[in-house]
Amino acid sequence: MSARNQQQINDWNGPVGDRWLTYNDWLDERTAAYGEVAFAAAAPRPGESVLDIGCGAGATSLALARAVGADGNVIGVDVSEPLIGRARERAQASGLPVEFHLADASAPLFAPHSFDLLFSRFGVMFFDDPVAAFTELRETLKPGGRIAFACWQEPAKNDWYVLPLNAIAGIVEQPSVDTSAPGPFAFSDPQRVERILTEAGFAQIELRAFEAPFYHGRGDTREAMAEDALQQVFRVGPIQRLLAAQSEDVRARAAQAIEEALEAIATDEGIAVNGATWVVTAINKRADIS
Repeated sequence: MSARNQQQINDWNGPVGDRWLTYNDWLDERTAAYGEVAFAAAAPRPGESVLDIGCGAGATSLALARAVGADGNVIGVDVSEPLIGRARERAQASGLPVEFHLADASAPLFAPHSFDLLFSRFGVMFFDDPVAAFTELRETLKPGGRIAFACWQEPAKNDWYVLPLNAIAGIVEQPSVDTSAPGPFAFSDPQRVERILTEAGFAQIELRAFEAPFYHGRGDTREAMAEDALQQVFRVGPIQRLLAAQSEDVRARAAQAIEEALEAIATDEGIAVNGATWVVTAINKRADIS
C-alpha cells in the first residue's frame, strides 16, 4: 500500500478501524441514507464493472453487486485489514459477483479502462495528494465512465460533529479543523472538489446537497433520549479521541455537558442530530493512458 497515505493506513488499522469494526452495523445504519442518495446518482447497471473506494466492511459493495448482477463485477478496496476481513466474511455467503482487496485506492492496482463506475460512500476524503489519487483512479475508468461519491459538507452544517464540540468548548481545548487536510471534511469546499476533479481529468462535475439525521436519541423521557444520543456521540466522531487523554473528572464533566446539550434539542419524537453531505458526480471524457 502507498506510503503517501501512511497516517491514514495506520489509523484505520489501529483504534479507528477497531472502533468502526465494533460499531459497523450501527454505522452502516447511520450512513445508509447518504449512501442511498449517492447510489441513486451512480445508477449502477446490470453487467457493469465497479470499483468501491474505501469500501469498509462491504455493505456498499454488496449493494453494488446486487445491482450489476451476475454479468457484472464489483471490487471493494480499503486500507483497513479488520474491515476488509469483515467484508470478505460477508461476501462468502452472498454468492454475489464481488471481491475485496486490502489496498490503497490512491495507488490502484488495476489496469486502465477496467471499470464503468467508481463509487464511494465517505471513502475518498483521506488522500494525501487527492489530485494524483483521482488522476490514477480516473485512468482505471473506461472512456465515458462515471464516478459518484458522498462526502461531508462543512463542519458547521454537521451537528453530529459540532454539537458535542460546542458543548465542551469551555472544558477541553480543541484543535481547529483543517478542511484542506486529509480527513472527513477534506471535500467540504465545493470549489476545492471541482478543482481537484478537473485537474484529475474529470468533466461534467456536479455537487448536490443532501441532509438527513445522522443519528437519533430515543427514549421515554428527554433524559433517556439524551443518554441514548450520548452513547452514540462516543461511538463515532471526534469526542472519543479528544477525551482519551483527559482525566476522569474532565471526561465526566464533558459527558454531562454534551448530555445537557442533547437534552436541550429533544422533542416528543426524540433527538435528531443532523448530517449534511455533497453527492458528487462526474465522468471520464479522456481516453488517454498515463
